[in-house]
Amino acid sequence: MKRIILASASPRRRELLAQIGLKFEVEPSEYPEETTTKLKPEALVRFLSRAKARAVAPVYSDSLIIAADTIGVIDGEVIGKPESPEAAKRMLKRLSGKTHQVITGFTLLDTASGRIITRTVKTEVTFNKLSRAEIDAYVKTGEPLDKAGAYAIQGIGAVLVKEIKGDYFNVMGLPLSAVAQALKRFGVKVV
Repeated sequence: MKRIILASASPRRRELLAQIGLKFEVEPSEYPEETTTKLKPEALVRFLSRAKARAVAPVYSDSLIIAADTIGVIDGEVIGKPESPEAAKRMLKRLSGKTHQVITGFTLLDTASGRIITRTVKTEVTFNKLSRAEIDAYVKTGEPLDKAGAYAIQGIGAVLVKEIKGDYFNVMGLPLSAVAQALKRFGVKVV
């Protein structure tokens, strides 16, 4: 069986792949997460996930690389990770009482054959109406500072979310069902 390499430093992605019993190694990609390009959101995450996989691939022969990129989108605008507590507050204020999309692009790359599969998964997330005090208190926890959209649905941020339509795990950063289906196409059985 091929070595499986997760090209990500994300602890959430590591936890999710471990949760489904996948044996893998971690090699974070150094490819920069550029969200200011002219690409539309779905094309952007596909591009970034492929670039991350290709950045790691030369180090591994006969391996299967998994890479992903997740962004938030509100009113057609990409919202990435906040660069400061103030930016997190602005993001959360903008998300308050509204529905946004979380889009993940993921790529599987077989380094021996060069075969590549890239997919996107979109989930709609609706936030509760948040008070300024709630936003301030949440940002003070530090949780939103390294998260796309400035919240973690699997953490304290769960209380901000009114409902989701789509894949919950996608909001965490890796749509497990879609990834498992893609892995099957490379002969890797999850269950």
